[in-house]
Amino acid sequence: MAEVIKDIGTLTKKDFKLDTSVKWCAGCGAHSVLSSIQSTLPETGIKKEDVVTVSGIGCSSRFPYYIDTYGFHSLHGRASAIASGIKVANPNLSVWVMTGDGDSMAIGGNHFIHIIRRNINVNIILFNNKIYGLTKGQYSPTTPKGSITKTSPEGTIENPFQPGELTMGAQGTFFARVVDSDPKMMKDVFLQAAEHKGTSVVEVLLNCVIFANEVHKDITGKDVREDHQILLKHGEPMIFGKERNKGIRYSCNRLEVVTIGENGITEEDLMVHDATNPDDSMHYNLVRMGLPEYPVAMGVIRAAESTVFESMMHEQVNHARAETKIKTVNDLLHSGNTFRIDD
Repeated sequence: MAEVIKDIGTLTKKDFKLDTSVKWCAGCGAHSVLSSIQSTLPETGIKKEDVVTVSGIGCSSRFPYYIDTYGFHSLHGRASAIASGIKVANPNLSVWVMTGDGDSMAIGGNHFIHIIRRNINVNIILFNNKIYGLTKGQYSPTTPKGSITKTSPEGTIENPFQPGELTMGAQGTFFARVVDSDPKMMKDVFLQAAEHKGTSVVEVLLNCVIFANEVHKDITGKDVREDHQILLKHGEPMIFGKERNKGIRYSCNRLEVVTIGENGITEEDLMVHDATNPDDSMHYNLVRMGLPEYPVAMGVIRAAESTVFESMMHEQVNHARAETKIKTVNDLLHSGNTFRIDD
């Protein structure tokens, strides 16, 4: 576990800023993510020298160049694999994986699901702009079906991934969703991700102004966001809407949108969010909610406890070292049956 400094106020956002130009397009949502991470890290209480950012390839993967921490810009799709090695080699580090929807779910899909399955204690920030930005506008694994892109001039014919579904399917213990236009929400969720013991996955609905501008407008637009998003908070009823009079209840084995005050519906009828429930069946239903029938679930959807891979691995290694008679390579070479060849 990364060492926590006693005085959290020792570090500030400025300590994580670099005096260098940030080469993302003007208006790209990645700027907001960078700022939110820089605001989050001082409040985790982790020593600066214990923070590592790891990335693969893509616009999101420029991140390690723009923040004053140790960093590793790795290969396309391999950020999760590199981060796994870093964390297993030194569990004291606070490891943050910065990846995109293409980097993590196409070439990096195998590494993505297995780091989640193992529950290695790292934080994955998934920039989801539903397009390949760095390579100039090809459709990605999360591009909506039917979208016109550089590589689908007649519309995509593939069913898109939902990162939340994939995380649940890989037995994920932490999944959250935020939007790049709400830095307060991002910082709050990033802090919860940092506190989680195990793999945390935070999907950021991010805008690409060049190749997928306003791809999330039906969710993030100022005129619709209060009705089309529901911010889930552990232990609180599921309420949303401009008038704060809509909610989610569970009826007849399915989620249902209801209006408080109609047909005798009261706040008591609404579901209370339980992010820590070990059973992920309800969390799976929540990550799948979407327009037009449902609002899109935001905030921390799942934060369940489970065993952490590197902690158990080091316990096994320490136990094996304590029990074995072979302590060194020299011991190994002189163990068991040996023979000698004379001249």
